[in-house]
Amino acid sequence: MLAATGNPDLLIATLALGGLLCVFIWRVIVWVREAPVTPDPWDTETNDKLSDPEIEQACHHCSTPQKCDAWFCPHCGNAVGPYNNLMPFIYIFSEGEVYRNVVNQRFRNRPLVAIGVILMVLGPMMLFFISIHAWLLGLITLYYLFTVFRNLSAEEKSGQD
Repeated sequence: MLAATGNPDLLIATLALGGLLCVFIWRVIVWVREAPVTPDPWDTETNDKLSDPEIEQACHHCSTPQKCDAWFCPHCGNAVGPYNNLMPFIYIFSEGEVYRNVVNQRFRNRPLVAIGVILMVLGPMMLFFISIHAWLLGLITLYYLFTVFRNLSAEEKSGQD
C-alpha cells in the first residue's frame, strides 16, 4: 500500500523493514534449533511405571483410581476417558464440565482464563444476533454471561480481603 504511492523512499523503507523482519524470524528459528536439549524430567523408574499397562489411571479432578474402559469418574462425574474429547457424543460432556466449572466458581481467576470464558460465551451469543429464532438461546446466554461476570467480580473481591 505504501509502495503504491510512487515514492521511492517509501519503497526502499518497506523493503528494508521486510528484510529486517525476515532476518529476525530466521534468527528466532536458529535460536530455537540450537537451544540445548533439556533432560527428561522422569527417572527410569517413573517412566517404567507410567508405561506399565497394569497401572490404574486416576481422575484428573479427584484422583480416584479409574478402570481403563471408564468414560466418567464414578466419584465426581468428570469425563476421564482417554479419547473423550475425540468422541462426537462424549466430548459434549467435557464442554459441559467447563461451563459448570465457570458457574460453580471452580476455575482460576486469571485474565487469560476470563478472556477465554467470555469468548466461549460469545459463540452462542452470535446466534442471538444472527437469527431471530434463537431468542431463547440468547436469553440463556445473557444470563450465563451475567453469572460469569458476577463470579469473576466475586473472586476479585474475595481475593482482596
